[in-house]
Amino acid sequence: MRKSDGPKGFSHSSEPQPHKARTQAILREHPEVREEIGKNPWSFALILLLVAIQFALAWWLRDRPWWAILLVAYTAGAVADHGLFVLVHECAHNLIFRKTVPNTLAGITANLPSVIPTSVSFKRYHLKHHSYQGVYELDADLPSEWEAKLVGNSPVRKAVWLLLFPIFQMLRAFRIKEVSLFDRWQVFNMVVIFAVDAAVLAVLGPRAFLYLLTAVFFSVGLHPVGARWIQRHWLVEDEQETYSYYGRMNTLAFNVGFHNEHHDFPSIPWNHLPKIKATAPEYYSELKSHASWSRLLLQFVFDPSLTLFSRMVRERQGHSASRAAAEIRRTGEAGRSPPDPEPLRPAAAEGAQG
Repeated sequence: MRKSDGPKGFSHSSEPQPHKARTQAILREHPEVREEIGKNPWSFALILLLVAIQFALAWWLRDRPWWAILLVAYTAGAVADHGLFVLVHECAHNLIFRKTVPNTLAGITANLPSVIPTSVSFKRYHLKHHSYQGVYELDADLPSEWEAKLVGNSPVRKAVWLLLFPIFQMLRAFRIKEVSLFDRWQVFNMVVIFAVDAAVLAVLGPRAFLYLLTAVFFSVGLHPVGARWIQRHWLVEDEQETYSYYGRMNTLAFNVGFHNEHHDFPSIPWNHLPKIKATAPEYYSELKSHASWSRLLLQFVFDPSLTLFSRMVRERQGHSASRAAAEIRRTGEAGRSPPDPEPLRPAAAEGAQG
């Protein structure tokens, strides 16, 4: 196989994921990093602002021509929805409020203009991704094998895959057997979002709905901000598993580009992530990183050596979630890859999580 053909299967590692060891080393040498752990309730104000912007734009576009709808969706709408996805991610890690239920409700609020109910299910699968990075049966961030074979290294198929990324992402849920497809919170998320969709169609009309739909697809796909899905864990150079992005778009994307920093310290909110790199530069300056999402997007689409198989996989490690949680408490890194939250149960569970 020529290198330019791209990999025909995932790369395999016999080593644990790289973040735990780096976290422990940084905490030994820079214990002051613990001071950045906490919540940022101001993120909820950003959620309300971006949700208001999206519905205001939908109202303004309700009787505009289709080309204007697509133009605004690709520019302002995609950036706003991407910001909301980042804030849903903050809610998934309980980084806005102290308790789980307010964070879950904040995530559903951020999901309101996104047409597809994703907030609650994202939390379930994303916490698995942190705990089991690269484990094919548990990490929904990994493409499915059939998905990678279907797309191959064709620029056209890779572009279509990016454009339809939300659909492929949802289909991966059937591969992750340890996460329930439905629980009470997920059903609640679905009811709320579909009710909002129906209200938009009834009150603002189909063109407003088209704006919201296209904006969400652009925000996670064939768009510079969509390249951050490639940035995070694609093996662009050598076999480094996780990459950060340090470009200017971090300002509008709430520092989501600081991905190595986030995986090392997922209990630190977005506004403090740059402080990790500033505090321990010796651990991050040696890692390869990206400076441009636009350049990475074009590289992924047109470089035949990059395919959906350009990812690292590993076998599941043999330690329990309770042992991992105990080690987290011992090291003081309280928010790192917590055990997956249980589905919402009546009364008693609500009191426990409230």
